[in-house]
Amino acid sequence: MDPIIRLLLLLASSFMHLFSATAQLPNPISRITVVGVVFCDSCSSNTFSRHSYFLPGVEVNIECKFKAQSPKTTEQMSVSVNRTTDKYGVYKLEIPHVDGVDCVEGLAIESLCQASLVGSKSKACDVPGLKTSTNQITVKSKQDNLCIYSLNALSYRPSKKNATLCRNHKQW
Repeated sequence: MDPIIRLLLLLASSFMHLFSATAQLPNPISRITVVGVVFCDSCSSNTFSRHSYFLPGVEVNIECKFKAQSPKTTEQMSVSVNRTTDKYGVYKLEIPHVDGVDCVEGLAIESLCQASLVGSKSKACDVPGLKTSTNQITVKSKQDNLCIYSLNALSYRPSKKNATLCRNHKQW
């Protein structure tokens, strides 16, 4: 048999094996993402106003505990990491997969995540306001096999309130 035809047959059979193995994989692994934001509360009102802005470069500590129970086992995972906000004031943590923990369709998961301010690079807005966040909203996407834990916003405020700017302060 011609060596080129033999090579093509070998490549074709390799690709067929690859595609058949891919088709037989179990359900994709669910992913867990924890996100939140940090803003400058310019008018020191403990809320986001039209004078507020998101803070890049803020260091945030994120701690999460996940627990999944079934009649046969209990899986637990704890994570504690520091993350820095991006240019939009967003911090994000991708949780690694744990066998037996499927946040979308698996066992019921008990979770607790909190974020705490560690430090701000901003000289204009460096007094901690909303320091710790424990409330979260959970969004589950079966299509993307993803669970998102969105934490309440954290904030800093300026050391001195700008009376002119904040005189007619209105919340959004």
